[in-house]
Amino acid sequence: MKFIFHPEASHELNHAIDFYEERQEKLGTEFMEEVYATIQRIIEFPNNFPRHSKNTRKCFTNRFPFTIIYQIKPEEILIIAVAHQSRKPGYWKERF
Repeated sequence: MKFIFHPEASHELNHAIDFYEERQEKLGTEFMEEVYATIQRIIEFPNNFPRHSKNTRKCFTNRFPFTIIYQIKPEEILIIAVAHQSRKPGYWKERF
């Protein structure tokens, strides 16, 4: 199964990568690798993670305080948000 990012989720990912890279060299790359490892877990076991809303599920990254919000589509996983866990809950709901 493949995955795609909602445009705003892609922006969130890139913004967070830049943020971490500014804090420490290579930390942005480590964050990106963690997000993609989390997405790989989602692809392998899409229904194993808790529901976040009626049409979405969530999966936490291991090392960073981020949650991947996603929808399971017939042919792909749609990443709706790469959400920092301190950000206002549900801010991404208007994306679908």
